[in-house]
Amino acid sequence: MSATSAALGLDPCRSSTPQTPPLREKKAALRRLKWSAAIALFLTLLFSFVLEPGMVPTASMEGTVLVGDHLLMLKLPYGPRVPFTTYRLPRVRTPAAGEIVAFRSPVEPSEIYLKRVIAVAGDVVQLRGGVLYVNGVRMPENYARVRPSRRWSWQENMPPRLVPSGSLFVLGDNRDNSEDSRYWGPVPVQNVIGEPLVVFWSYDAPSAAWLDPNWLHQVSLYASAFGHVTQTRWRRTGLLLCLR
Repeated sequence: MSATSAALGLDPCRSSTPQTPPLREKKAALRRLKWSAAIALFLTLLFSFVLEPGMVPTASMEGTVLVGDHLLMLKLPYGPRVPFTTYRLPRVRTPAAGEIVAFRSPVEPSEIYLKRVIAVAGDVVQLRGGVLYVNGVRMPENYARVRPSRRWSWQENMPPRLVPSGSLFVLGDNRDNSEDSRYWGPVPVQNVIGEPLVVFWSYDAPSAAWLDPNWLHQVSLYASAFGHVTQTRWRRTGLLLCLR
């Protein structure tokens, strides 16, 4: 090694472009940033187009779905809306009779309802003494709840109705406590936003608590779950609603 090289601290045996620790740290930080961005994009797409969490605040589907059930809904087959636009993806399926669906109310579009599809376009629906008939055939409804004292009310005695094209006739399983197609008629298929798949958490609290619009009260309600663990319905966790 020459005196000049020694004086300048140059070593011909070493790489001329060593990777310094700061450079390695920058590359590692960049990789973490890329992974974080990829995960964020994945979650955005997942919850924009595929799944959506929801909570049940009323008892209209009681017997099958309880007040305080927290659900994951499948949206993709029903043409979910592209975020920040008015466009929707193509709808690839129409709900069938017997399925539970989530939809926008035909009366108050800001409200999301959860009901069971009873009949589809072209079917004729009738209720006689709380007994359901579709196309003149009595339908077995093991899931429906109707008090004997109400079997002769107008809600349980509906004359034959034809379900129009592009529509669904929906009813709540808890017929004594449900606003549904008996009140405001068939629901347009385009109003359907998804179908419930599974209960991921269920907490026993009254409807008034879940419907309270005060966000501080809502935070307090969820926080109370840590101090009242017995109010969590553990047996409902993982319940598949798509099979009911």
